[in-house]
Amino acid sequence: MAVDPSEYDKAMPIVAAHLAKIERAVSRTRASHAGQPYAAVHQALAEALRDEGAQRVVPQVVEELARQISGAVAGPSGAAG
Repeated sequence: MAVDPSEYDKAMPIVAAHLAKIERAVSRTRASHAGQPYAAVHQALAEALRDEGAQRVVPQVVEELARQISGAVAGPSGAAG
C-alpha cells in the first residue's frame, strides 16, 4: 500500500512537537530525580509528561525511562553521568 508523501510532511511537525514534549519531561525528571527510587521517579516522570501534555507514551517506554533515571547517579554538576 503506497502512502502519499504529503501525509508524511503533514505528520512530521506533529511528531516532532510531541517528541520535544517528552524530551522536556525526561530532562526535567532526570535533573530532579536522578538516582532516586524507581517508584518516585516513575511518578515524577508521569506527572512531568502530563504537565507537558505528552501523556500518550507507551507504558513500557515510561517504565524504561524511569528505570534509567532511577539508576543514574548525579555527578558534581548535577548532571547524570
